[in-house]
Amino acid sequence: MPLPVPEHIAFLGGFLPRLCGIATFTHDLCEAVAEAAPGSQCFAGAVNDRIDAYDYPPRVRFELDEKDLDSYRRAADFLNFNNAGVLCVQHEFGIYGGGAGSHLLALLREVRMPVVTTLHTILSNPNATQLRVMEELIRRSDRLVVMAHKGAEILRDTYAAPDDKVDLIPHGIPDMPFIDSSFYKAQLGVEGRKVLLTFGLLGPGKGIEYAIEALPGIVARHPNVVYLVLGATHPHLVAHEGESYRLSLERLAEDLGVKEHVIFYNRFVSLDDLKEFIGATDIYLTPYLNEAQITSGTLAYVFGAGKAVVSTPYWHAQELLSDGRGTLVPFRDPHAIADGVCAYLDDPARLKATRDEAYLLGRDMIWPAVAQRYLESFRRARTERRATPRSAFAGWTLASRPYELPPLRLDHIIRMSDGTGILQHATFNVPNFHEGYCTDDNARAFILCNLLDELGGGSPSENTDRLATSYLAFLAAALNPETGRFRNFMSHGRQWLEASGSEDSHARALWATGTGSGRSRNPGHRRLSAQLFERSLPVVEAFSSPRAWAFTLLGIHEYLRTAPDHAPAKALREDLTARLVRLWNACATDDWPWFESSATYDNARLCQALFISARGAANPEALEIALKSLGWLISVQKTQKGHFRPIGSNGFYVKGGARAYFDQQPVEAQSMVSACLAAYRATRDDLWLREAKRAFEWFLGRNDLGLPLYDSSGGGCSDGLHPDRVSENQGAESTLAFHLALAEMNLAAHALAPAPTPAPAPAPAPAPAS
Repeated sequence: MPLPVPEHIAFLGGFLPRLCGIATFTHDLCEAVAEAAPGSQCFAGAVNDRIDAYDYPPRVRFELDEKDLDSYRRAADFLNFNNAGVLCVQHEFGIYGGGAGSHLLALLREVRMPVVTTLHTILSNPNATQLRVMEELIRRSDRLVVMAHKGAEILRDTYAAPDDKVDLIPHGIPDMPFIDSSFYKAQLGVEGRKVLLTFGLLGPGKGIEYAIEALPGIVARHPNVVYLVLGATHPHLVAHEGESYRLSLERLAEDLGVKEHVIFYNRFVSLDDLKEFIGATDIYLTPYLNEAQITSGTLAYVFGAGKAVVSTPYWHAQELLSDGRGTLVPFRDPHAIADGVCAYLDDPARLKATRDEAYLLGRDMIWPAVAQRYLESFRRARTERRATPRSAFAGWTLASRPYELPPLRLDHIIRMSDGTGILQHATFNVPNFHEGYCTDDNARAFILCNLLDELGGGSPSENTDRLATSYLAFLAAALNPETGRFRNFMSHGRQWLEASGSEDSHARALWATGTGSGRSRNPGHRRLSAQLFERSLPVVEAFSSPRAWAFTLLGIHEYLRTAPDHAPAKALREDLTARLVRLWNACATDDWPWFESSATYDNARLCQALFISARGAANPEALEIALKSLGWLISVQKTQKGHFRPIGSNGFYVKGGARAYFDQQPVEAQSMVSACLAAYRATRDDLWLREAKRAFEWFLGRNDLGLPLYDSSGGGCSDGLHPDRVSENQGAESTLAFHLALAEMNLAAHALAPAPTPAPAPAPAPAPAS
């Protein structure tokens, strides 16, 4: 027997007053269900897309920061402890953080109540990340709600979702009276005119330019037509491009001589105001450009209000307007739009018949009817999985919960950066101008910005985009066009102190520009990075530093993400990989399985480079060497107490000699984290995840002194661990080492690729005495 409606019903998504379609939908659904189930307490969790939160109504009981993974876990705790009987999630890839919105999965893995997920976007050709996210989302949802038959079809064919898990519920709409449009036209001052309407957040994908191009043909036959474009430009578009799209539409209308027939109303209107605009409409236009749109709330609103629609054949429109319930026209075809509109205006009887049928069918779409169908879905979810949230608390042992990483805090990095780049050193936590800047640190900082933007999953934040621009500009200035080499050191007065930097600094710049080329979401950054990478790559062939070879291999790997057929990069990858293999074969012995006769600095980068290159070039010998060398490096950097102890910079570790225990440097912990994560990606052996965690915890106090190097209050990291104390200075290299390690650990936490059969990994040798 189905369970009754739960006492507490939670909703998750955007929420008004945030300006987006998902926020409006979540708000309207929550209110409709609350009215349909007066015995239940309905509350919402709102996903914030900006630092300064919105002024939410009391219905919103908790908030999530889109890009903060820990806030999703805290939200799961809130839902569990507040006995939510069901969680209704609004899913759209773009509103959650992480790759393809993967942050949401951190919440779904921990909630103890049934989950009903409404899928607002269902991709028929997802990329690998989107596919992995959707597969886990489907697996962790008890019921899946789609708004069109096409959505259920894609779920079955593309994602193998079981049909009996899917509920078809239309997009909800407000209940509007079916009255003559003249009533509302008088209120809006367009009486006596035929009104065409497009509404919603404005952006290039809406295809409004094609509707404007259709106007001359429409106006020639019906001079009393006015086209009303209602809605604000999408806030994210305004943040990055301003009003360029709207201005281009206005110029187009002027050039075509129809500016007297176009009204732009640049506002996000209230529901009451929207009802008036829809009421005044004769024909609704949706000239969208992409077929793969499974849901359109604006289309649902006007169709259910009994309006004739002329639309391009995106999926939702194909389904809703079939059998003569509207007019479908080809994509990007102004003449067809004009013909479709005029066919209605020329035939008032047909226009009225279309309106009558749309309004009749729309009665199943009004919010009270939709709310009842959601309540039935909630009952089914609870019947199929009876949840007991509070009793599940007993199982929340440390072993069962995800590893919690520190929250992101960039205060010190911002403090260390100016319009030139990031300064090298700090006295305590104050930037040291005297030491100036270096390419090494600006390269690291640029890599960090790209990783943080990837973690965000959407457009770059204002801070990271601004910082990345400064760091990339520094790298561009560092490249000496006469030598093809990057300079390294610059004074605070912006004077270069050398004609060429070290091989290592040049290779770190290559690594950074390769990363920008392969990962940046900023088109200008991506193009400039590729240009710098290609100009500075050839000189590496003459380099002799093994670490420069390794850094270059890491940069090549990143660059090949978007230029997989670049022959010079692939050839150099093969050459540098072979050099590291030869270096190993010439030096390694059973008791010293290493590349050189001493282990010095950034040691694990040699292993990491071989892991990555072995995968990219299918080189089993390189993979075997990477596994052996990293296994040995772990063994000599782990104490009997089980914590990470990097080889100290005060003497390093020479074959046959005693290893230096101090001074321990943050870059060693960071490089070990990176190498262990690369080993895990190559083998899927959980051993490497445990070792990455061990190395990362060195920053947090799991070290020889039991003292944290990371300052959680300001986001800085100490320059090293001495025998008796932590360094009091927080330079760029050390702070960036921590934040790069944190970013990589977060990226690893979001990786959802299915695990292949693990390759054998050598067990680390016994730890030396502590």
